[in-house]
Amino acid sequence: MATIFVFFIVVVFHEFGHFIIAKISGIKVHEFAIGMGPRLFKINKGDTDYSLRLLPIGGYVKMEGEDEHSDDEKSFSKKPIGVRMAVIAAGAIMNFVLAIIVFSIYAYNVGVPTTTIDEATERLPAYESGLRSGDTIKSINGSEVNSWDDIKNYIGTSNGEEITVSVIRNGKEYNFIMKPITNKEENRLIIGITPKLVKSLPLSIKSGFQNMIMILGLMFQFIAMLFRGKVSSGDISGPVGIVYLVGEAAKSGFQYVLYVAGFISINLGFFNLLPIPALDGSRLVFLLLELIRGKPVNPEREGFIHFIGFVFLILLMLVVAYKDLIKFNIF
Repeated sequence: MATIFVFFIVVVFHEFGHFIIAKISGIKVHEFAIGMGPRLFKINKGDTDYSLRLLPIGGYVKMEGEDEHSDDEKSFSKKPIGVRMAVIAAGAIMNFVLAIIVFSIYAYNVGVPTTTIDEATERLPAYESGLRSGDTIKSINGSEVNSWDDIKNYIGTSNGEEITVSVIRNGKEYNFIMKPITNKEENRLIIGITPKLVKSLPLSIKSGFQNMIMILGLMFQFIAMLFRGKVSSGDISGPVGIVYLVGEAAKSGFQYVLYVAGFISINLGFFNLLPIPALDGSRLVFLLLELIRGKPVNPEREGFIHFIGFVFLILLMLVVAYKDLIKFNIF
């Protein structure tokens, strides 16, 4: 059930992005589909069929004149390049918006970490140096602290050398010197403090943005590592891996399913913007070529390239699914 929920919400948001911008722009939409393959059922409203299809591996918005020549004034191909680019990019943008929403809900449910100490663990550096519950960290080694992430970053980049932590206690500022130690389980430097958590809507939304930007940055790092040959096939997962990941998250509670949904939504949005035939990124490349050349690429030729890309992606998905079955020991 959790997997169906994640699939449904991520795909619906993506396709709705394409759909709503197309409708606003006056483009005729023939079908708004969730899933691929044989149609299970449909509802017709105006010019558009709203359908659910058998295979839960995506969805699509079929627009007039997107992959074929059309003289209809409401066709995709008749709209200005800027409008067409907006329609294509809207799917990924909606995935990023969804991620911000679910990360914000998650942050509000579990609480947003502040710079105020909730607990200083005995026999660890912070407690031994004099830090106590209720202290608010102002700076580390003279660098201003504005968030819990700042605290983790400053400690993590200390290389285990002594640091000076400035805190506010009862309205007065105090300085404490300590030496971070390595947490072997998490393989990172710590001083032994946990933050006070607060439920704040503005802070939760801010956290949602920060998490989205952070994970998007990881996606760019992953692509860079891929080109440097530092990523193996075992580091990549497909639909089977997603089902397994969502299932594991569901064991910890619905709020963790939300977090995984945000993570998957960012991955889908980012992946779709890559310049791979059949994906949105490739369509944006063709529009850029049209802008540079002053005339569009032959629609039939572009459609054929996207078809070849789609076949390649299906084959790749099958290979990755097979590897996921082995990696996660599904059978």
